[in-house]
Amino acid sequence: MRHNIAPRRTRRERRRVRPEPIAAERNNLLKRHQDVRRRSIMSAPAGRDGCATCAAATAAFNARLPLIMKIAILDDYQDAVRKLNCFEMLAEHDVKVFNNTVRGLGQLASRLAEVEALVLIRERTPISSQLLAKLPNLRMISQTGRISSHIDLEACTDRGIAVLEGTGSPVAPAELTWALVMAAQRRIPQYVANLKQGAWQQSGLKTSALPPNFGLGQVLRGQTLGIWGYGKIGRLVAGYGKAFGMNVLIWGREHSLEAARADGYTAAESREALFEQSDVLSLHLRMHDDTRGIVKQEDLMRMKPTSLLVNTSRAELLEENALVNALSHNRPGMVAIDVFESEPILQGYSLLRMENVICTPHIGYVERESYELYFSAAFRNILAFDQGDMSSVVNPEALTPRRVR
Repeated sequence: MRHNIAPRRTRRERRRVRPEPIAAERNNLLKRHQDVRRRSIMSAPAGRDGCATCAAATAAFNARLPLIMKIAILDDYQDAVRKLNCFEMLAEHDVKVFNNTVRGLGQLASRLAEVEALVLIRERTPISSQLLAKLPNLRMISQTGRISSHIDLEACTDRGIAVLEGTGSPVAPAELTWALVMAAQRRIPQYVANLKQGAWQQSGLKTSALPPNFGLGQVLRGQTLGIWGYGKIGRLVAGYGKAFGMNVLIWGREHSLEAARADGYTAAESREALFEQSDVLSLHLRMHDDTRGIVKQEDLMRMKPTSLLVNTSRAELLEENALVNALSHNRPGMVAIDVFESEPILQGYSLLRMENVICTPHIGYVERESYELYFSAAFRNILAFDQGDMSSVVNPEALTPRRVR
């Protein structure tokens, strides 16, 4: 006996079949509920219990959100987010995914004018107070990974916009760091590029200013790997270096040095010694006011003419123009970077023209497993917050009664 089984409807079809009169009635009921809830919160006495006030304010804040949220996801360069398994989590909401980056304040404000929940892919688009002032409907920002200085957190709080922090993994950026180390030390990009031009076993690195036979490349075993910053990523990279038979040298804050010593690594005697002794030096520092421009040109000038500098953290860790100026003196001899001051970079970017520099387009976290991890957390935080869960909110002050608009 055959049964007629209706085919499963797509996400778009499910949205279309919603009865509009029912949706309108539901939204009217929601609006009346919002008004009652908002009046009760705003009239609460000042001495009310803090937890109860916070919970009530959260409820009032969330009551403003329609059952179908307008969500925007910015800067999905490879149009990958829609194809993730976790994208189904937002099936009941109105989601727009933008594949290109716009920098103009007016353009960005126009793009996000009706958006209520914004998903950011790492630090690809800065969120300034000027932009927030033009987004009256924005209620929450869900960050993939950890919050950084690209979001004006104070302005978000002042405007009652909740900022939700996600989670991430150090594995992908650590692996990319090591891939760059291997590729640079064996001159793989140069060999590949020249082979495609018909040149056999030619790295092209024959500038007279470079050391003799520099273009041949060299092995890692027995060399010194310097790591500035012994956090989750730095720790993994140190382990890779040890596995390849390198002498690992760590520099950073005292608690980082203590952790490195406990793991069996050697702490550099000084910052100067780190740059002077490293054959490969990798930066793994978080970006904040204290680390902006922390690497100076004089630091780079201490490096060996045969050494390699790797930066998969943040371009702003280096003092402005320090790298270009130091490279003009062939210190260090090679550079591999995944991060830039302004992204995406333009074709005429100075470092792209240098034969002893390897550039990748900020792909430290760009791979399938990491994307599923980052975006599932970001989407889950949106849905949880919509139900009153504040566990991912980094600025709970935005939800206090006096800030409810």
